[in-house]
Amino acid sequence: MIFAEVPLDQAEGAVLAHSVMDGGGRLRKGVVLGAGELAQLRAAGVARVMVARLEPGDVDEDSAATRLAQALVPDPVAAGLTLTKAFTGRVNLNAVGPGLVELDAAAIHALNAVDPSITLATLAPFTRVEPGTLAGTVKIISYAVSESGLARACDLARAAIRVRPVVLPDASLILTEVPGLPDKLASKGRAAVAARLRALGMQLRECVTVPHEEVAIANALGASAGAMVLILTGSATSDLHDTAPQALRRAGGQVARFGMPVDPGNLLFHGQLGSRPVIGLPGCARSPALNGADWVLERLACGLVLTDAEIAAMGVGGLLKEIPIRPHPRERG
Repeated sequence: MIFAEVPLDQAEGAVLAHSVMDGGGRLRKGVVLGAGELAQLRAAGVARVMVARLEPGDVDEDSAATRLAQALVPDPVAAGLTLTKAFTGRVNLNAVGPGLVELDAAAIHALNAVDPSITLATLAPFTRVEPGTLAGTVKIISYAVSESGLARACDLARAAIRVRPVVLPDASLILTEVPGLPDKLASKGRAAVAARLRALGMQLRECVTVPHEEVAIANALGASAGAMVLILTGSATSDLHDTAPQALRRAGGQVARFGMPVDPGNLLFHGQLGSRPVIGLPGCARSPALNGADWVLERLACGLVLTDAEIAAMGVGGLLKEIPIRPHPRERG
């Protein structure tokens, strides 16, 4: 691509590199200068303009952005994404429905290393999205890029971004009560959980309240009908063999893990009851603020299997914003 300031008689067919005020308005950068545009500029007393001119082997910005976006998302329906029409070298990738952003990070790093003018910016891996959320944006920074660079970028990052959809339709919520627990905490917890499920396109199928006792919780687990079961206890779970994890075992389920390196959200356990995921929510789930339970709930709702290694890896970036309801803030004023 040739980028230079030229007199008007050499500018026809080139791309205007900088916007120009012509007296009656403005010619925006990126416009291809034809006879009409040049006449406007002459009438405004403009003698020279900065232009970009494509050379053999160059691909214009909109064509390049379109090709790269189509390589990244070769099957938009399967990827759960829509692609906007290219404009000023940009194509946006928007989520069709609720889910989590899945990325081939190595491929995207490789794409972005090909040419500084060929770029893709995305949300972080496993970011929750809703319908219409911008998950990624392709931007060709210059007015044209080389065919060879574009072809390499397309090959490196083919099918490197998608939205994994939510696959579970609903969840049951079991609340436990202990003497002295204010009623408003239970209602607050139910509302916060219901809002989280709605954001994922799921329904709160049922909510039951039982005493904070192993047998009572086990019976509620056995009677639950949701595709996922959530337990929000009136007394925090403090050990792998505390009341709620033991209740899951009594009901015939398995506990996969207690504790996670995300704060707030440390005191979470999760497991299985048959084929259904079960999450023992930490007390911070009564707040709508982001906490570790969100990351576990979202992944399980999308049908992902959570390993110990994956939960352990959440510690990097797992120090989340302080929330007002914490009984023991990390730092005191």
